[in-house]
Amino acid sequence: MSVEPAMDPGERRQWLLFFVIAFVVLAAGYGLRAPWPADEPRFVLAARQMLDSGDWLFPHRGIELYADKPPLYFWMLAAARAALGSWRWSFLLPSLLAGLGVLWLVCDLGRRLWNPRAGLYAGMAVLCAVQFVYQFKRAQIDPSLVFFTTLALYGLCRHLLLGPHWRWFWTACFAAGIGVILKGVGFLPLLALLPYAAMRRLHWPGLPDLGTGNAWRWGVGALALLGAIALWLVPLLVAVHAEPTPEHRAYLHDLLFRQTLERYADPWHHQKPFWYFGQVALLFWAPFSLAFFWLWRDWRDAWRAREARVWLPLAWGLLVLVFFSFSPGKRDMYILPALPAFALAAAPILPAMGERRGFGWLLYAFVLALSTLLFGLGVDALRGDGHFVGNLLADRGADAAMHALGMLLAGIGAAGGVAALLLRPARALAATGLLLVALWCGYGFVACPLLDGSSSARNLMQAARTAAGVGTRIGLVDWKEQNLLQAIGPTTDFGFGETRAEQLRRAQAWLDAAPAQRRLLIPDSDNGADACVRLDDAHARRIGEANRRTWWLAGATAFVAACP
Repeated sequence: MSVEPAMDPGERRQWLLFFVIAFVVLAAGYGLRAPWPADEPRFVLAARQMLDSGDWLFPHRGIELYADKPPLYFWMLAAARAALGSWRWSFLLPSLLAGLGVLWLVCDLGRRLWNPRAGLYAGMAVLCAVQFVYQFKRAQIDPSLVFFTTLALYGLCRHLLLGPHWRWFWTACFAAGIGVILKGVGFLPLLALLPYAAMRRLHWPGLPDLGTGNAWRWGVGALALLGAIALWLVPLLVAVHAEPTPEHRAYLHDLLFRQTLERYADPWHHQKPFWYFGQVALLFWAPFSLAFFWLWRDWRDAWRAREARVWLPLAWGLLVLVFFSFSPGKRDMYILPALPAFALAAAPILPAMGERRGFGWLLYAFVLALSTLLFGLGVDALRGDGHFVGNLLADRGADAAMHALGMLLAGIGAAGGVAALLLRPARALAATGLLLVALWCGYGFVACPLLDGSSSARNLMQAARTAAGVGTRIGLVDWKEQNLLQAIGPTTDFGFGETRAEQLRRAQAWLDAAPAQRRLLIPDSDNGADACVRLDDAHARRIGEANRRTWWLAGATAFVAACP
């Protein structure tokens, strides 16, 4: 095994400062907002229903089974809620811990592969990427998935590049299995064995001798992978076998086949061209991605020198991009697991990157451009007729936040511009850091509280309860997860996956059974084609705007005909 590079006191202080900044950036706004769409309310709702019902194998969304994702992330949310006692203070905890964990793994692996300074710069590259911070400040599955894929890559590199270290290899396989029961694609780190095998076959220098007669050790890795998956899959199969209802069988088939193989090969949404992820990496990994215009030459030289410490993580990152590019269905966060790998491949080069004049000027231009954009948006909003900000807030029923949000944007833009003018291109890296810290702290500490009431649907559901009265049961039609999550008092839903017409048919029968004690919360129809209900001031009560929809509280008088 290789000898670990030691850190001197100065390097320890730099690492400590970096992780303090990382914690502030990732935790800014923690506890200051409720779950926001698109995914957060759905996942928290599933976790809450698990806690309430005690059914830990079959997640629900309202009255329906939710088969889009395995339940491991919902278990993590429920555990955080049990530990902290409040959804508001717990739902972001898995993402926060995952973010700090990813940064530590990247920094430590960079230190072991190269030196403490290279490891620190690799962590900085990850933290400065816009997509990383944005996703890790959200309660989605992807941050936790990235932690386990990075842990698996860490273990593989400890074994394949710095080993032999079989315990880290087994840990990597187990982490990959946990990733599978998080989101299905957790096996991806094991693809790193393909470029490693090629490097071994081509006799690349520097690869450690793993010894012979290790077939059983490789086999233990396979068992660790399957064992992690079995922690969830075996109890699920036993439960379905013990109670083989049509709903449970459909849930199992949907989860194991439709949401995995079919979703990859023949997706039904988010279809993008093959080159889409190249665009994502350049735009959403900025400003780290600006270094790619210089890094490719260094990576080319590392290829010629057969430097496995650079090319094993880089080859794996490229494989991840290729894997997701072949599927027609693409979302920008899919390639986030590759970001730490690219940062590790750049680790030995990044400390000297700031001395390259061209890179310094490009980074400086990035700071000036982003500062100017933010300042312009802020001034536009402060004038009261901001087109972009105004439309954004109006769609979410948050018009009252226009002035405050304008002040925030203009202030961050002005601060970034002043930092750029004072620090100049020679210190563009420092100016970039100051602008990004200000941006994320402003987003967390100011924007999140301002927009929370509308984005989380909390204001809407409070208004609906006030209008309906304390004892009235509210039925939800054509609803979103945040409506049920933020509902106050007794509620009923008529299925989430059902069509709007079918929900209206069920709701009409439900309302007719007790018209005095029940009301319906219904959004405007997208096409205005409802045949049996009228949503206007003469037949219903307008509650407000939320999540780009207008919502009405309706009684039996809103139904002008029998719903088909």
